[in-house]
Amino acid sequence: MKDFERIVCKDIPELSAQAAAEFVRLANERSAAAGRFVVALSGGSTPRALYSLLAGAEFQSQVPWDRVHFFWGDERCVPPDHPDSNYRMAFETLLSKAPVPEKNIHRLEAELAPEAAAARYEKAIRDFFSLADSAWPAFDLIFLGLGDDGHTASLFPGSEALHENKRLAVAAYVEKLKTYRITLTLAVLNRAANIFFLVAGESKASILADVLQEKRGSESLPARRIDPQGGRLVWFVDRAADASLQS
Repeated sequence: MKDFERIVCKDIPELSAQAAAEFVRLANERSAAAGRFVVALSGGSTPRALYSLLAGAEFQSQVPWDRVHFFWGDERCVPPDHPDSNYRMAFETLLSKAPVPEKNIHRLEAELAPEAAAARYEKAIRDFFSLADSAWPAFDLIFLGLGDDGHTASLFPGSEALHENKRLAVAAYVEKLKTYRITLTLAVLNRAANIFFLVAGESKASILADVLQEKRGSESLPARRIDPQGGRLVWFVDRAADASLQS
């Protein structure tokens, strides 16, 4: 991990407001320049407040929703109406409340068999970006979270998916959970123009310090391998998560 920004916020509401303001700025900037703004959303509890804020009165009118396209960084292998679905969380908090055209929502069909779901998602991305076989997509913004074990998206420590350098999306077996997840690969994540980590809570303080500081063994943490090529990496963290980094 090379250069990154760390924005420390008082709590989740402040973190969400800071990230929402950056989302609005980038959405308008990129859609004006390129005609669209392409985002990959994250699951987990911390983004929930951000998505609700973007759909609320303060921010909704500031976003050119008809030019914003939504993908997902990863997904659990469940139907879209399942309580664990990342899609469902985003739909309930944001996509059903903001005027997002249905054609702009590119759902990962994780109700399919894992390998089929990954292959279909990769095809959808290639078609959307009009990619040649060996080309890579460049998302305008990817949201990521940080697991207590240092995983991000569904790239877990020791996963074979961490070594994938040809595929855009893979079905990754998570041994500790005894299940598959569908995830974008590091090669895709690290070609994004902007990556925003959202990290909150005292339970994340130790692992956040491990990821952001040069420590023996920390190179094995998947989140440390997020290093966008020519892009911007921003960590939005609350004070509780940042506690171990305070001097």
